[in-house]
Amino acid sequence: MKVLVLGSGGREHTLVWKLAQSSALTDLLALPGNPGMENLARRIRANPDDISEVVETAKREVVDLVVIGPENPLAAGLVDALSDAKIPAFGPSRAAAQIESSKAFAKDLMLSCNVPTADYEVFDDPRAAREYFGSCSLPKVIKADGLAAGKGVTVVNDRQEGLTILAELMEQERLGSAGRRVIIEECLEGPELSVMAITDGIEVVPLVAAQDYKSIREHGEGPNTGGMGSYSPVPFCDEPLMTQIESSVLRPVIDEMRRRGTPFRGVLYGGLMLTDAGPKVLEFNCRFGDPETQVVLPRLASDLLPLLLASAGVTDDFKRQAQAIRWRNEAAVCVILASNGYPGPYEKGHPIKGLEHVPEDVLVFHAGTEQANDGLVTAGGRVLGVTAVGDGLARASERAYDAVEGISFRGVQFRRDIAQL
Repeated sequence: MKVLVLGSGGREHTLVWKLAQSSALTDLLALPGNPGMENLARRIRANPDDISEVVETAKREVVDLVVIGPENPLAAGLVDALSDAKIPAFGPSRAAAQIESSKAFAKDLMLSCNVPTADYEVFDDPRAAREYFGSCSLPKVIKADGLAAGKGVTVVNDRQEGLTILAELMEQERLGSAGRRVIIEECLEGPELSVMAITDGIEVVPLVAAQDYKSIREHGEGPNTGGMGSYSPVPFCDEPLMTQIESSVLRPVIDEMRRRGTPFRGVLYGGLMLTDAGPKVLEFNCRFGDPETQVVLPRLASDLLPLLLASAGVTDDFKRQAQAIRWRNEAAVCVILASNGYPGPYEKGHPIKGLEHVPEDVLVFHAGTEQANDGLVTAGGRVLGVTAVGDGLARASERAYDAVEGISFRGVQFRRDIAQL
């Protein structure tokens, strides 16, 4: 089985690492990949956002499956283009990917199938948004409708701050077209939870839950990021809660998407808030979470590839593959090392030191690195994800932070409270 993984971040490195263990695999490609993948997969230097280039590469390489990591190619219709070329792909169609590419679409979808979420209003007109925000109760959450790399959500407690954010998004277009439409919704309270599920468009297989950390600094302070760390299992997420999430959130959405004629295949990610009234959806993503994947897949004891093939329709044994899933009892903790300035403008090109001293059983997933003449250097906002597995969260966290302390690059920043429960 020849598989191509699309993407270059920590999530894709984790997918490559896990798929490389499959007994069904004969050849593994990464487009464009990153330096951390080079001992696991053959890298192809191409643009992952150029749909025609990706399709032509997949045809030339005669791949059996394309596993799409990032959201942008999914939202742009890569799965549709691959399908037209008779190339199987793991991920949703462009129409189904709207569950992430448009928060207004996702809200309407949830409303139509009674999935619990925050009360909200949608605005295309800046003046109407300002008028509403000028008189609504606070706090509120302002969200850019489109894809914003985890940076389009702000909790607002100050009316003037909110009006400024609305102007930046809708009129100054700080996030480009992603912020021309906004959602203003009630601010939910409670612990957050990330639940990913693999689906073939009919059946739903929830993976183990994780919790991630969005703010750049400890205790939820500072601006939101794409994620500064994660851990699994989540102590307050038990089997009855997972059953409730599956029945009240995941299955209704998959059933509604199929009813609409846009069945969802791939990974459905639910970002949830556990309120006093029960779990409510904060957001949906149409792909594996990052950095949640970096703690969920290291806990997966069974082969991932057969489940992805069944989800994509390459095989017709999705139920059987779902029943074959096995999980390790150990906990996993991931700590993200980020560049100075992230999530704003950040520095690049700084040498990364100390990776040779990381214990072999601690995983270092590359997120923003590149190879220079004098070695590995930083090349992104989030640079590395250090994941350790241990007997319980305390031990996994201790091992992760021990490894982190041995890695350095100029301006490195990381949170020190990941899994510190």
